[in-house]
Amino acid sequence: AAICLVPLPTFFSTEQLKHVLDTVPVDAVFTDRPDLLSPLCAGRVRPGPEIALGGATVLRLDAGPASAPPVLHGPRPEVLPAGTGKITFTSGSTGRPKGVCLGNPQLLNQAAALAAAAALERPRHLCLLPLSTLLENVAGVYAPLLAGGEVLVPGLAEIGFAGSSSLDPRVFLELLTRQQPESVILTPQMLHLLVAAAGQGWVPPAALRFVAVGGARVPPSLLQAAHALGIPAFEGYGLSECASVVSLNLPGASRPGSCGRPLPHVQVAIEDGEIRVAGNAMLGYAGEPDSWGRSEIATGDLGYLDADGFLFIDGRKKNLLISSYGRNIAPEWVESEALAADAHVDGALAECLVFGDAQPYCVALLYPRDPAAGDDAIQRSIDRCNARLPDYARIRRWHRLAQPLAAGKDLLTENGRPRRQAILARYQGVIEALYAADTLNDRYARTA
Repeated sequence: AAICLVPLPTFFSTEQLKHVLDTVPVDAVFTDRPDLLSPLCAGRVRPGPEIALGGATVLRLDAGPASAPPVLHGPRPEVLPAGTGKITFTSGSTGRPKGVCLGNPQLLNQAAALAAAAALERPRHLCLLPLSTLLENVAGVYAPLLAGGEVLVPGLAEIGFAGSSSLDPRVFLELLTRQQPESVILTPQMLHLLVAAAGQGWVPPAALRFVAVGGARVPPSLLQAAHALGIPAFEGYGLSECASVVSLNLPGASRPGSCGRPLPHVQVAIEDGEIRVAGNAMLGYAGEPDSWGRSEIATGDLGYLDADGFLFIDGRKKNLLISSYGRNIAPEWVESEALAADAHVDGALAECLVFGDAQPYCVALLYPRDPAAGDDAIQRSIDRCNARLPDYARIRRWHRLAQPLAAGKDLLTENGRPRRQAILARYQGVIEALYAADTLNDRYARTA
């Protein structure tokens, strides 16, 4: 119908939802929460009888200035780049997400590339992430349908979600067992849950043929444990600005620690350590004409391609720590090593956030996989991690969190990525205290 769509994520705060509605010229909102959305559209709802459609309320809005006629079909050129078919707002690490404008042809191009790569004929796919998440939307709906498949879409409560970062393991596992999907898309935390459950006797669905894992870095040991337990998990890499997946490990073409080879429809290059992607770039950001029409996306991610073309991610360029000794440290690298211990080892960690910019060594905020684990067990886990790291990247001091970061408000994105600035602000005093006890020797010692 050539009508531009804007998914409104259920995990967005009211401030973020209002930002979306203020950023793009929305003509109508379909929602089962008119009590939440109506106040955010105050003064813009057109008069007339309330419309109900399929259990949803339709709010008709005056999207433009009072003097401008309403535009019901197609984007307004002064706000959106030409050809915009979907605007996906990234949660990012701030309260003001950006609207990534994508064209329908590039979304279909992306879905076709994924369907060809997965090579599943008429797959039975179970959607486990919200459909407002671009990855699930494209790889979990469009790609299976293009392959002649079946898409199962349970409600989030049926999956076991309470909010965006709390998952009931029993409900989640029962759903997988009952539905017997051939493919699913998971965040790393969800894969951790499956591996732990399989290690304790849960039997993965016999039909399961492909588990795509993305959203955050996945420890190689977790993927190896998954395969050993009959869970065919494969890590990928992507971003909304490239219409989701850029590279993906596949059966017969997988390398532990990598994000797989780039898909055929994109070209990946490394410039000054930063990953740059061309071939399926977004049309631009909503309301930011300077971003429109670029053929290449500077991802902000640090990484490299090995001799066989597999893509490896080192971390975010903006997250890079520079120690007081001038050493560059990607915190994701250290965190991945800390989380890499087997899930059943005493003291294994569920969460680890590393800090140390302009400091002589790294410190960390930790939460154990087993809340009953003692501090001595946690220290042994850190010792195992440090043994795999050079001296300048080792964790010298740490603080045990009273509760997981997922339990805190706005500390994680919907797919489990840490909002580092929010966490730093929340725990600034704790982090400062980890350095405050330094002696002169501590400040100048370089080994753990």
